[in-house]
Parts: sequence; C-alpha cells; structure tokens
Amino acid sequence: MSAAKPGMDVGEIFLTAFLQVLFDRLASREFLSLVFRAGIRKKLQKWRQTLSAILVVLNDAEEKQITDVAVKMWLDDLRDLAYDLEDLLDDFAIEVLQRKFKAENLASTSKVRSLIPASFSGFSFNAMKFDVRMDFKINSINGRLKEICESKDRFGLKDVGMSRRTWRRPSSTCVPYGPAIGRDGDREKILELLLRKEPTDVNFHVVSIAGMAGVGKTTLARLVFNDDSIEHFDLKAWVCVSDDFDVSRITKAILESITSHPCDMKELNDVQVKLAYELEGKKFLFVLDDLWNEDYGLWEALQPPFRAGALGSKIVVTTRNTNVGKMMGAAESHNLEFISEEDCWEIFKQHALMNGSSDASADLEIVRKKIVERCSGLPLTARTLGALLRGKGLDECEDILSSNMWNSPHKESDILPVLRLSYHHLPHHLKRCFAYCSVFPKDYEFEEKQLVLLWMAEGLIHQGERGKLMEDLGAEYFRDLLSRSFFLQSSSDKSRFVMHDLTSDLAQWVAGKSYFRLGTKLEQEEGAKFQEKLAIYLMLLADMMAKRSLRRYLTLSICGPSYP
Repeated sequence: MSAAKPGMDVGEIFLTAFLQVLFDRLASREFLSLVFRAGIRKKLQKWRQTLSAILVVLNDAEEKQITDVAVKMWLDDLRDLAYDLEDLLDDFAIEVLQRKFKAENLASTSKVRSLIPASFSGFSFNAMKFDVRMDFKINSINGRLKEICESKDRFGLKDVGMSRRTWRRPSSTCVPYGPAIGRDGDREKILELLLRKEPTDVNFHVVSIAGMAGVGKTTLARLVFNDDSIEHFDLKAWVCVSDDFDVSRITKAILESITSHPCDMKELNDVQVKLAYELEGKKFLFVLDDLWNEDYGLWEALQPPFRAGALGSKIVVTTRNTNVGKMMGAAESHNLEFISEEDCWEIFKQHALMNGSSDASADLEIVRKKIVERCSGLPLTARTLGALLRGKGLDECEDILSSNMWNSPHKESDILPVLRLSYHHLPHHLKRCFAYCSVFPKDYEFEEKQLVLLWMAEGLIHQGERGKLMEDLGAEYFRDLLSRSFFLQSSSDKSRFVMHDLTSDLAQWVAGKSYFRLGTKLEQEEGAKFQEKLAIYLMLLADMMAKRSLRRYLTLSICGPSYP
C-alpha cells in the first residue's frame, strides 16, 4: 500500500522511474480528457514539458549526487514535489470516478440519462469547491516546479544520454538457480557435522553456518537440507527467522511444517506442548535461516519443545554474525569463505551465457578480469552480474563495469553495488513494480498471478499495445524481473517465487517509505497518514465493487490513479 510521502532515505535512483510514470500520465489522452477546465488542462500540459526537461538531466544528477551534497538536496526536493504531484493527479482521478458514479446513479434512478451533461454540471457546488482547492494546489506546485527547473541550470546538470536501454530477454525465459559451484567442500563439511555422533548430554546440537551477505549461506543450507544422505532424520523443517526473532511465530512455523496443518492456537504454551508431543522420540533436522538476534533469553524460550526429540537431532542456523551461533551453543561454527575467481567466473557464465552465442562469450572474455574483480568472491554478485550483462554488447558491458555506482557508499545497508546497479538499469515501468515488492516480508513466497493482480490494483500496469490485456502485460513484467534474477523460483514449490534477502533489502531501500512492509510497526505520524489514505482507498474500492466489480476498478486504473 502506498504511503503519503517517502522518507529521506529513499533511493534516489527510484526517482527517474517515478517521474517517468508521472510524465506518462500527464501525456495520456485518456487522463487529459477527464480534466474539467481548459485552463487547468493547459497547466498540466506545461508541467509535462517541464518534467521532460528535468528527466533528460536526471542521469547526470544521479551520478553527481554521489559526491555533491547540493545535487542530492535538489533530488530530495524534486522527489517531494513528485509525490505531491502524484497526489494531485490522484485527486483528479478520484473526483472523476466519484462524479461518474453519481451521474450513473442519477441517470439510472431518473431514467433520464440524456439530461445529464458529460461534464457532470449537476454537481456544480461540489465542483466549484473542488476547483478552488485544485487551483491552490496547482499554483503551489507551479512555483516549486519552476524553482527546481531553474536550479538544474545552476548546478550545470546536462543531458548525458539515456544509459539504460530496454532490456531484451534471451531466447530462454527459464532462469534456473543452477548448481552450487565452488561449495562441494563446504557441503561435505556440514554433512559431516550433521551425521557425526555427539556427546549424549543433550538430545540436539546446533550447527552454525556464518558468513557475510551474499556469500551463499542459505544456498548451502538448502543443499544440505535436500541431500539424500540425511534421509534418516524423521522430521525436517525450514523456517526463515530474519531480524524478527518472534518465538511464537517460529514455533508455529515449525509445527505447521512437520504436521502439514495450520496452527490456530493463540497461546505460546499450547503451541509448544503440541510441538513437544509431535517431536517425542523422533530425530529432527531444523534449519533456522538468517538469524540476527543475540538475545539468549529468546533462544532459551524457543528451545524447550526441542528437548523432546531423539538423540542425534540437529538444528542448522545461518547467520551473518558468528556471535549468534555462539549464543545458541553451536557445537561448531562453519565460516563460509569467498569463492575463487574461477568459481565466480563459472557462476557468471552460467547466468550470462545461457543460450548465448560464441561471439557473446568472446566479448565477455575480454572483460573477464574486471568481471571477477567486481564479483568480490560472492556467488550472489556473480549470479546477479551475469543476469545484468546477459545479452549486452561489449561497449555496454564496459560502461556498466566502469560505473561510479560501484564506488558509492551504502553505510548502514548491506546493499551490494551490483544489486543497486541492476536496479539502476531496469526500465522505469519495472522499477516501480519491483519497488512495490518491498511490501513482502523476507522469504515470503508468492505466485506470479498474485503479484500481477497487486500491481494492477496499485495502478502500476498501464496498457501500451492496443488489445493486450493488462494481465498479459503484467506477466511480461514478472518474467522480465525473473529473468534478471530479482525473483527466484521457490525450492519447495515450483509454482511460487521468492526474493533473496539482499534483493528484498534492495526493494526496501529503493522504496523507502513509499510502501509499508507487511508486519512493519509504523511511527505515529506515519501510521496516521497511512490510515487516512487506506480509509479513502477502501471506501472508494467498496463503492466501485458495489456498483460494478473489482475488474471494473482494475480497468479504471488504466486512467492513472495509483491508490492510495
């Protein structure tokens, strides 16, 4: 769900996509035909010209804001104005829908449809109030837009060309995760720890896989979890913990996994008693993926049911922090190191040269040294960079590998430069669709159709080719993001998809507060703004569903509204 305003931590490269969408809405004949007064229509058309002048210098601004604070502040001001402009366009769209529904209701009750003018003049009093309110907002935006446009000249921002070209998918749309290259030794080590007989003072032992972001901890855990040699475990479960160590949620997730039934119990004690009963005398293997919390009290509260299991039970934990494994009393912590340059190259080729030609392979060999340097020994970087450069010519590869974005700081976030660069090179319509995915919690599995419908309801899919259904267009968007490795196929269900933790962090970074993640606790001011817009959204949606249907609402979203 959209928020009223983004915070100051919004990724600036999100701005280009946002402004392009606003530009498209202002250029839409369907939208301009709904604006009631010719004077306002002329102002909106003038805004389109101004935005066009700003858009051509945004590439230069995005590069310069890395080292120039004044340019970054200019981008901040432009971003705030863009969201106010979107609110204004949404106000027009909502007013149009309300007038149209009122007109249709009046026509159906009086049975005199021909007496109602197309301009809905029957609502003159409300229309006058709306026009006065819009005049004030438009004049305010006019002044701010003029000042921002003049400032770009003072900063010397220029048209450096559009470095992003529309990406074309290669002949194969299937993007397998591929074999785990360079991890045979690590896999054998973890399997040895899981199969080893431990002292009998406790019935279960913890094995920790530690390493930095993107090094392949989760991939290694999945390899081991699905290995044939550990079939002797009676029960197996996989739970993503992330930075929210919720004892009740984790316990329920384990119970639901081993029983294949939903758990509707509310009290933690009841859930733990049930889990202990299911584990009684059975050897289990649990994977707790992506642990961050070092609070021993939470771990102590989680483990009582585990004591009911049989001797030889194991718990594998993946973490970026070696102290987490120590806190949990891990029998041994396996630190996952970087992979070799040769392995990075093999992973890169696996994703860059899929169904590729020998000419493409020869081009990439020329820049091989620079590619493996950029990978920095991280499998995720190699895979993502491979997807980014797939289908690119030698000159374009050189430009991407030499981009200043590789050297930009990312402070508190662990967003890898290659991920930010991949987002930077997305077409603008895919940028907003990807940013919307920030609403999903980490490790959340989703279906293609589910996400496409959400994009449609958010107004992120606009009809381009005549006769093409929005659902089909959304499916193309989805497949584009899948091919670029922004989405991964679920290892447990081939019909579902998931985002890597770092990709999820990237979505959160670029979206800022444009979208609120499910389960996120909001500050008081943010919550008030969100509730206000959510109330408007639900009232409008309920009205539409009562009169037409949800499909009519999705169809009307073509005109531009991006609710809330």
